Amino acid sequence: MVKRAASLVQAWTEDLRGRIPDPHLAAEDVRVGVFYTAVQLSTGHVGVAFTPRGLVDAVCCPRSAASAPPAGRLAGQPVWALAEYATSPVPLRRAVGVAALNALSSLAVERFGVPGGLLLRGLDALQAADVRPEDRVAMVGAFAPFLRALKGQVADLWVVDRHPDALKDDERTLWRPPDQAEHVLRAATVVVVTGSALVEGGVEVLLEASRGARRVVLAGPTTALWPVPFFRWGVHVLAGIRVLDGPKLLRIVGEGGSGYFFEDAAEKVAVVRGSAQGAASPVPKS
Repeated sequence: MVKRAASLVQAWTEDLRGRIPDPHLAAEDVRVGVFYTAVQLSTGHVGVAFTPRGLVDAVCCPRSAASAPPAGRLAGQPVWALAEYATSPVPLRRAVGVAALNALSSLAVERFGVPGGLLLRGLDALQAADVRPEDRVAMVGAFAPFLRALKGQVADLWVVDRHPDALKDDERTLWRPPDQAEHVLRAATVVVVTGSALVEGGVEVLLEASRGARRVVLAGPTTALWPVPFFRWGVHVLAGIRVLDGPKLLRIVGEGGSGYFFEDAAEKVAVVRGSAQGAASPVPKS
């Protein structure tokens, strides 16, 4: 049995560092937007991550400002220095760190393919989840398109989210509070976890509780496409985005765009576990 690191993000960082050890690889641009954070490497590769909201401290407070990412000094730093932020106790720093790891993941996929999996272009998380009528589906995060597609089509459907108002009135019976997450996930046959859990924390607990599920999907723009550590942690599908136009995506993020605005700068892709074809098939640049 493969020994796992105590933290999935730590395992992700260590795996990428072993494959891309270049200490001079720099972060050319960094944007911290209202909905997403983006990091562009000096190679042109871009990664994004959910920007946490509802922060307790105001960044105008000197103490909070000191712990926040050093605005005005992020671009030009070695990208591995930013990647270390992914395990920071400060939410905004974690967003920068995860975005940096996603940019590095994009570079790794280009160089090495997707070991142990197959990268499928144009496939969204719902298609990749292979949901069947008899399934009990648990979602961590209220994915509106999933709800529309799955309501009344599966044996059971639950949505774990901090905010019940993220669901429509006729969907409130599906809502479960976060303190019930482990119980709900253990009962599910298909689990879909928002990639933002990589920033918000607790993804390891969620994946551990999902070990009995037939299909575990990590979904959304924050989801990494570099599969090795995620497959080891029990994820079957990584459903995220592949950035096609880095400068445009940076502009969208900087102007406060949500994921709904990414379609002109990125494409949906899914990395599905279990196909050896992906191990020897590097993904070319568009």
